[in-house]
Amino acid sequence: MENNEIIYGKNNIEALLASNKRKINKIFLAKGIKFDSKIQKIVETAKSNGIIIQDVPREKLDNITSGTHQGIAASVSPIEYIDFDDFLNNMKANLEQSLVIILDGVEDPYNFGSIIRTAFAAGANGIIIPKRRSTPVTATVEKASAGAAQNIPIIQVTNINSAIEKLKEANFWIIGAESSGDKYYFDVNYDMNCALVLGGEGKGVSQLVKKHCDFLVKIPMPGKINSLNVANAASIMIYEIVRQKMTKKSPQILDDITAKL
Repeated sequence: MENNEIIYGKNNIEALLASNKRKINKIFLAKGIKFDSKIQKIVETAKSNGIIIQDVPREKLDNITSGTHQGIAASVSPIEYIDFDDFLNNMKANLEQSLVIILDGVEDPYNFGSIIRTAFAAGANGIIIPKRRSTPVTATVEKASAGAAQNIPIIQVTNINSAIEKLKEANFWIIGAESSGDKYYFDVNYDMNCALVLGGEGKGVSQLVKKHCDFLVKIPMPGKINSLNVANAASIMIYEIVRQKMTKKSPQILDDITAKL
């Protein structure tokens, strides 16, 4: 399995097969696993694509994975990150109220995976991460993303600030999430192409990246804690952007939601 990665969990394997973005070398099934509808579908899809399926002792899956594998794992080729210039050119062709997430030094794989899941659910165009001082897409990240990592462009760049400048040239506004921000996140009008910058655990957005942001916004915290988990902060802010964009397109949506409260 040298140079390959192990991806595990039913949702992740199903997403791998559906996306067809990475070569699956082999699927491992725990001996005696109960064939529910999802496992059955995975096995049928794998067989139709000529992918080897191997029954193995559950202990082997325990050894090659680092979490709840649900009795299934796969040996896959390493992820291929999207080229930034290609990503930007593709967006320019359909640039309308786009949303990009930039992670400045997020090192916890569970946080990264959770942010990927939220970004994909919210319809974000892609996620940008730096090559250094950031967790790459690993099996743990993919498991935490519940398969979303296979379905949203993830771009790895050498220099975040250079990427930000190119985004600005493409008519993006850069919004940094920072406790020292001079505006609350819900006081900003997101009727624009925007890139949301989220800083790493405990460190926040780096000073140099802050200087490249057009706005620094914060989440009010009147309680006895002065910071949020970056994945939680990402969910709050991403869905405020989504809320504004949706209600602008269809004001009736907000009326319908309010009527149900």
